[in-house]
Amino acid sequence: MEKSKLSDPFEEARINKGYGKMNDQDDPVTMILRLKDVRKCAHNWKVFQSEAEPGRIVVPSEVNIRDTRQIPFEVDPPLHKSYRSLVEPWFKRPLQPEYQEKLTAQIEEIIDEVIVKDSVEVIEDFSLKLQSRALTLLLNIPFEESEIWISWGTHVFRSEGEALDGDKANILYDYIDKQIYKAIENPGDDLYSMLLTSEVNGKKLTHEEIKGIIILTFAGGRDTVINAVTNSIAYLAEHPESLESLHNNPDMISKAVEEFIRYFSPLTQMGRVVTEDTQVCEHAVKADSRISLCWASANRDASVFENPNEIVLDRKINPHVGFGFSHHNCLGATHARQIMNILLTSLAKKIKSIDIIDYKENIEDLDQFKRKVGYDSISVNFNAL
Repeated sequence: MEKSKLSDPFEEARINKGYGKMNDQDDPVTMILRLKDVRKCAHNWKVFQSEAEPGRIVVPSEVNIRDTRQIPFEVDPPLHKSYRSLVEPWFKRPLQPEYQEKLTAQIEEIIDEVIVKDSVEVIEDFSLKLQSRALTLLLNIPFEESEIWISWGTHVFRSEGEALDGDKANILYDYIDKQIYKAIENPGDDLYSMLLTSEVNGKKLTHEEIKGIIILTFAGGRDTVINAVTNSIAYLAEHPESLESLHNNPDMISKAVEEFIRYFSPLTQMGRVVTEDTQVCEHAVKADSRISLCWASANRDASVFENPNEIVLDRKINPHVGFGFSHHNCLGATHARQIMNILLTSLAKKIKSIDIIDYKENIEDLDQFKRKVGYDSISVNFNAL
């Protein structure tokens, strides 16, 4: 079996029932597995809400490690639109040429660093650096700040292994508090300062609202970007012909990005809390229970995607939900797409081949399902063109 392959553990349950079950800290989750059902539930915010107890829609639940509401992620319409309208222009800045030039310089610098090494541990020495450094552009703060975030490791809310860690989460919360106070004293052109001068529905944002937006910015794009970057490198290592295709056909890269996001689905699922007794997939769910929108399963739905378990770099029709769906689609998707576009462009320009030396897979335990989401570690050698 290919080292870079991510199998589909949901296939049988998706075909036969359309849903699965998992226990999450004694707060069970009904997992919605088919693409049409995932999209339908994501769109129906009145029955499947995000504006529940902070942390409860995340799987695994974070109710025991935070009480700050992540905004606009844990807010439903109509207030969701007000918050989203405020921050969306900021998160569209990666479309600007100047932003892309800076991001390209960052990514190419990292590639130049690893080309000369005999062995590179991709997660710590490549993906984490790339994600953290790129985040300085999104927040519009000094590059040097990324060294602090790199020192935290790959997970914001987890310690070594998979356990949720409230103490580690508090490191992030305390850091954000200090940055907000710093921006109050010395306002600048950063995201903190922008939020401090902003209003929603005629009212200034509170400290807690600003903190909720910033927490989402840090947490929402960390593991996901790291997984996407690492899995892409592993795939290209085992498929040098794909690297050559991207080199010879740069116009294919935007399609390849979408296909990688579909296939890898860096975020397995996201929850909702049910507001009334209802049914999904002909299965009864009770009010105040939880469902999850299983993006990873939906993105392998053979009724929608031809050859869903294969990476087709130039896939023509690709309605994946790797960045979510409906009003809660990923706020950082533009930033993530630019990272992936520039990464694939730069690798195709500079790298001839990649050799996998050693690896340890990261397997999510979802009760009846075991899903590979990426790697705990993977060491490679980059061979320059």
